[in-house]
Amino acid sequence: MIPDAKLDRLVARRDELTELMSGSEMGDAQEFVRMSKEYAELSPVVDCIEELRTAQNEMGDLAEMMTEAGGDREMQALAEEEFTAAREKLPLIERRLNVLLLPKDSADAKNAIIEVRAGTGGDEAALFAADLFRMYQRYAELHGWRFEIMQLSEIGIGGYKEATAEISGKGVFARLKFESGVHRVQRVPETESSGRIHTSAATVAVLPEAEEVDVQIEDKDLRIDVFRASGPGGQSVNTTDSAIRITHIPTGIVVSQQDEKSQHKNRAKGMKILRARIYEVERTAKDAERAATRRGQVGSGDRSERIRTYNFPQGRVTDHRIGLTLHKLDRVLAGEALEELIDALIADDQAARLAEPG
Repeated sequence: MIPDAKLDRLVARRDELTELMSGSEMGDAQEFVRMSKEYAELSPVVDCIEELRTAQNEMGDLAEMMTEAGGDREMQALAEEEFTAAREKLPLIERRLNVLLLPKDSADAKNAIIEVRAGTGGDEAALFAADLFRMYQRYAELHGWRFEIMQLSEIGIGGYKEATAEISGKGVFARLKFESGVHRVQRVPETESSGRIHTSAATVAVLPEAEEVDVQIEDKDLRIDVFRASGPGGQSVNTTDSAIRITHIPTGIVVSQQDEKSQHKNRAKGMKILRARIYEVERTAKDAERAATRRGQVGSGDRSERIRTYNFPQGRVTDHRIGLTLHKLDRVLAGEALEELIDALIADDQAARLAEPG
């Protein structure tokens, strides 16, 4: 049970922000933005507190009616029925409030950079990586998010060795962060004449997009190599040295970017990816438990390290972390039923954090 004093402080703080923001002397625009953000975060919490207290007061009034009904059986029965309904509703409101009060991941509100790489399985793994990349693209479209392809390394038959995109919108990282890990596919390749089922894997990494204020990168810590972009089979894509390879010397992180014809644009995209990777390294370093989780999820791309299996012959998708199986493979890959998996993963994470002591 959450102490009333804590709830009172939250209600009082929102009232204080309302008064400050409506004041005519608000001259500092930056401070107004900060307060607006705090107000927006507090409002659903305070609304839930008010809903909880209304339900508690109703239960008190109904309990009083039940004792004062005297011989009026009809009045007493009605009061008992309403009291039972209010009592059943109360734990649901309390749980919702507890979830709202859970500590927030500071990166949840950020945009995300998603990287999909073919793992074990050759061409079939690259084709599966392309399927996953398109799944996230469709999911982003369904949410009205912006999906900008930053890097594609294709193979001749339509697969992707590696693909990177920036996804922008409200709460992108919060919804996609549990997609990081090894995804496994079981299906019969089109090139397989004997009809044998093959198992392949692809890795997905979802990184919160970092602003310049989040990560400070010194020019002296960068080594930048420029080279001519090449396509599948090694043929030259253009005749200028526009491709960029950026090495962050302190961490050893390397980013290559060659999709744009402009060296300047390739550098800008490369720096965005580099910043996100460094930011994620710093975040995981601050939280040892989360770092261990991420290592277990992303792995090396080996088919044995998996978080989810997509089984085509049976038309099912299984998320091994929560033991959930959906028999709607086509709809998951279309981005539609992916929502069910993500909702279940978020709910599981919330339940685990609610169960933590303290």
